Amino acid sequence: MSMSESQLPGHDLDIAKMPGHWLLARLGKRVLRPGGLKMTQHMVRSLGIGRDDAVVEFAPGLGMTAKLVLTHQPSSYVGVERDPDAARWVGQHLPSRPNVEVRVGTSSNTGLADGSASIVLGEAMLSMHTTAQKAAIIGEAFRLLRPGGRYGLHEMSVVPDDIAPDLKAEIERSLSSAIHVGARPLGKGEWIDLLHQAGFHVVHVHERPMDLLRPGRLIEDEGLAGALRFLKNVLTDRPARRRVMEMRQTFERYRDSMGAICLVAERRD
Repeated sequence: MSMSESQLPGHDLDIAKMPGHWLLARLGKRVLRPGGLKMTQHMVRSLGIGRDDAVVEFAPGLGMTAKLVLTHQPSSYVGVERDPDAARWVGQHLPSRPNVEVRVGTSSNTGLADGSASIVLGEAMLSMHTTAQKAAIIGEAFRLLRPGGRYGLHEMSVVPDDIAPDLKAEIERSLSSAIHVGARPLGKGEWIDLLHQAGFHVVHVHERPMDLLRPGRLIEDEGLAGALRFLKNVLTDRPARRRVMEMRQTFERYRDSMGAICLVAERRD
């Protein structure tokens, strides 16, 4: 394991208790989004980021999306990360520019000014919150955006929209147990309703399978060399392998009832 990998956020946690996303990162996985790199790229394209945009990203994780955003040369980028270690790590791995900042804060209370952003985005984080917390975070995005601003989401979903409540509750319990983070994915209609309730107008929806740990998606996201390196690390670390297999088995068990969803919404006053 390289020095940078050993210093990843959560590196000092017990493998048995570590949140699933930091465990996968420790093993060398760099794309940790439910719809993979292609859905992240799709979301960024759909947001239409340009040189005049002020971008705020909630929970930037390892900074993969931030780097993609910065290729569009926005006027500014601010990442908001609640974990000081994660904020410091991602800040060190982004270009050192006056208009690029990663600050410590919560996605529901960023401390940024009203109307200070033209683009807000967040990935694989709303799914881990209660309905009330989701609404608070979406409300913060609305507050940050100036009229005409765009909000991009990339999250886990359940399918179909009329999924049986008992099955949905079972998926939540199983996912939460496997990834050691509370998981509460919503159906497409529920995601759209939450955005509408906050005052947003949904302008784009895109869906993909949630194939995070399938071989084809691993290669698609990490490249062949990266996928092989990840698999080698999994095979040579028994405690980590048990956790990864539990996650994969959970994803496979509910594969027909889980997906990934990207939504783009506008603030129209």
